[in-house]
Amino acid sequence: MAFGLSAYLLWGAMPVYFLAMAPAGAFEIVGWRILFSLVFCALLLTVTRGWGLFRQVLRDRRTTFTFALGGALIYVNWTVYVLATVSGRVVDAALGYFINPIVTVLLGVLVLHERLRTWQWVAVGVSALAVVVLGIQAGSLPWISLALAFSFGLYGLVKKRVGDKADVVSGLTLETLWLSPVAAIQLLLLAFGPGLAFGTAGAFPTLMMVSAGVGTAVPLLLFAAAAKRLPLTVAGFLQYLAPILQLIIGVAVLHEAMPPARLAGFVLVWIALLLLVGESVVVARRTRRTPLVVAATAAEG
Repeated sequence: MAFGLSAYLLWGAMPVYFLAMAPAGAFEIVGWRILFSLVFCALLLTVTRGWGLFRQVLRDRRTTFTFALGGALIYVNWTVYVLATVSGRVVDAALGYFINPIVTVLLGVLVLHERLRTWQWVAVGVSALAVVVLGIQAGSLPWISLALAFSFGLYGLVKKRVGDKADVVSGLTLETLWLSPVAAIQLLLLAFGPGLAFGTAGAFPTLMMVSAGVGTAVPLLLFAAAAKRLPLTVAGFLQYLAPILQLIIGVAVLHEAMPPARLAGFVLVWIALLLLVGESVVVARRTRRTPLVVAATAAEG
């Protein structure tokens, strides 16, 4: 439980972490996050003598290219999340992770051709209504929330296909290895364009960017340790701690607006989640099987 709580609290506090890197912009933060994550993972593989397992993963060409797709999806997720944070839209990011379990269920229908039960369809319908309400309130689709929910939902599907082929560190190493050329080009363009904050904006922001590898890997390792020990039902409920904390940070700390129409959209999402979780728990008790919804754990940021 301590591992799980620590992982989700760290993920929930990510907006504060990224804001501490100011004046660095989103693309610089993501670039350094990728490169320093790769460095930190390499150190972990060395300390834990995990290079042999990593080489085994590399020999499997299908797994290697599947991790490339996973890397592309997590790149989209990281970039949108950091853009939301530095542009003062943390509440939108929180909404994305509230929606994510429902999107995961919907993707199960669209991609894996799973059949939903009646109340699961009701939950999906209520969440769709929430998106409409939020769109009307904002004057446009809540693209940040939808991009985060769908990118992470698709990332979960990709990881499901290779979940037993690599451990957490090897998987993150391979994903960041695929992304490192993109990160390097991104940082070079910034260096020869508007300039980099790294090394020029003071010691503290630079130190925060250097620590991005640790900040990325440690919550994943804590989550992996928790997932091995906790029942999936408990791990599934813990996943909501991260967006709850993000919402609190957005409204109470960063003073983002929460007009009645926006609050109504959030309430509809929470109702959809209650329907989804409640229905899954009831079915699980009847069939003595793990609920579908609790398998959709979030790793954000």
